[in-house]
Amino acid sequence: MSKKVKLSVLGISFSQVQAGAYALIFAEENGIRRLPIVIGTPEAQSIAIVMEGIIPPRPLSHDLICSIWNELGVELQEVLIHKFEDGAFFSELLLLQNGKEYRIDSRTSDAVALAIRTHSPIFTTEEIMQKMAIVFDEQAPAGSIEPENNEPPQGEEELSGLRLDILKNRLDDAVKEENYELATRLRDEINRRENKS
Repeated sequence: MSKKVKLSVLGISFSQVQAGAYALIFAEENGIRRLPIVIGTPEAQSIAIVMEGIIPPRPLSHDLICSIWNELGVELQEVLIHKFEDGAFFSELLLLQNGKEYRIDSRTSDAVALAIRTHSPIFTTEEIMQKMAIVFDEQAPAGSIEPENNEPPQGEEELSGLRLDILKNRLDDAVKEENYELATRLRDEINRRENKS
C-alpha cells in the first residue's frame, strides 16, 4: 500500500457535480492538496452539526454508535480512505478493544462522522491523493470553501433581515426540530453579526 496522508476536514459545500448532494472537502496536513468527496444531505448534516458545535436534543445515529463504543471500551484508532472504485470512495475503521484490532468496512461519510465525534485521525493513501486531489487556490481564505457560482444558500437574504434575538429563537427551534441545515445557516448568521460588533 502507498504511504498514508493525514487529512483534516476543511469544510462542506454544495456539490457542483451532483444536485442535492454536498462535497466534503479534506485538506492534506502540511500540504496544499484538497480532496473533495461527494456525500448525501443526511451525512452532511451529521458532520456539519459537530463542526458547528450544535448539540441535538436526542442522539443521532453516529452519536449512538459512539455511546455504544464508550460503554464497550472500543476506541476508534483511525479512519482510512483506502480505495476509489466505480465513482465511490471506500473507507475502513480501525477499532481497538482490549488490545485487539478490528478493521471494519464503512462508507466514507459515516467514517468521517464518527471520526470527528471521537477526535480520531483521518488518512488516505498517496495514490488516491495523486489521482483524485486538487490543488486549492491559495488566495482563498483558509477554511472557506464556497460554491463556484457564489450564490447564497436559499433563504440567506431573509435571515439577514431578522433581528438577532429572533435569529437565536429560531436557532433553538431548528435544533429542537432536528433541522440541522437551517440551524447551521442560523448559527452562521448569528456568528457573522456578533463578530461584527
